[in-house]
Amino acid sequence: MTNEAQWHYENFEPTGSSIGYRITRKLDEVQSPFQKIEIFETTDWGNLMLIDGAVMLTTRDNFLYHEMMSHPALFTHAAPKNVVIIGGGDCGTLREVLKHPGVEEAVQCDIDEQVTRMAEKWFPELCDSNGDQRAQLLFDDGIAYMANRPAGSVDLIIVDSTDPVGPAEGLFNKAFYDSCFRALREDGILVQQSESPLMLLKLIQEMRTEMGKAGFNTFKTLPFPQPCYPTGWWSCTLARKAGGFDFRQDDAQAKAFATKYYNAGIHHGALSTPAFVAQALGE
Repeated sequence: MTNEAQWHYENFEPTGSSIGYRITRKLDEVQSPFQKIEIFETTDWGNLMLIDGAVMLTTRDNFLYHEMMSHPALFTHAAPKNVVIIGGGDCGTLREVLKHPGVEEAVQCDIDEQVTRMAEKWFPELCDSNGDQRAQLLFDDGIAYMANRPAGSVDLIIVDSTDPVGPAEGLFNKAFYDSCFRALREDGILVQQSESPLMLLKLIQEMRTEMGKAGFNTFKTLPFPQPCYPTGWWSCTLARKAGGFDFRQDDAQAKAFATKYYNAGIHHGALSTPAFVAQALGE
C-alpha cells in the first residue's frame, strides 16, 4: 500500500449496507489460531482494528460501546463486587469496569490473546487498567470458563463478543446462558452486546428467548450510537433473574471518574425504548 490515502470498505450482507474508512497505511497484521487481526491508520478515526475483515473498533468512537457495555449495568446493580467479562480482548470494557471503586475482582476471559497484544500495542489507552491488582486476564474459552465458574459467585457478567459467528457463535444460546444464570447471584445481571436494533431485531428477540429458557425473566435492551458498526446504531441487552432496571441515579450523577458519553441523563434516556423496538420485544 502506498502512502496515498485509500479506502477500506466493509460490506455487511445482513443489513445490505457498508461502512468505509479512509486509511493511510496498514500498521500491523497477525494470524492467530482463531482469526486474522489487522490494524490500519486512518486519516480521521485514529487506528482501526479489523478481525477477519470486520471492523472491531476505532480510536475515535470506541468509548461509546465500552461505556454503555459497562456503566449502565454497574449502576443498576446495588453493589457489584465480582465482575466477569467474556471476550473484551481489547480491554476497553475492563478499563471502564475498574473505574468503579466498589469492584473487587474483574476477570476478563478472551479466547484470543493476540487481540489483547494488538490492543496493548496500538490502543494502549484502552489497556490502562490491565495492571490493576483487581484485574485478571485469562486467555481461554469463555464458554468453558463460565461452565466451570462456581455457582452464585458473580454479580455481573458482561459478554463483550464479536458477532455470533466463528469463535463467538456459542455465546448466543441457551447452554451458555444456563452457565451464566447458575454463576450469577440472585441479584446479578447479565449484559451482552446485541447488535443493531434497527436491522437485527430478530437476533435480539432470539437472544432474549434463549435467555428466558435459561431462567432469566426480566430484560432491557439499551440502544446507543456506534458509528463503526453496521447502521451506526447498536445495543446491549441486560437480563436478570428477578427485579427491574431502575439505576442508582444519584451515584451515577456523583461518579468520581470521567466518561466521554455515559452520564445519568444518557442512562435515563436509554431506558426509554423506541416504539418500534418496544413493539417487537413485547414491552
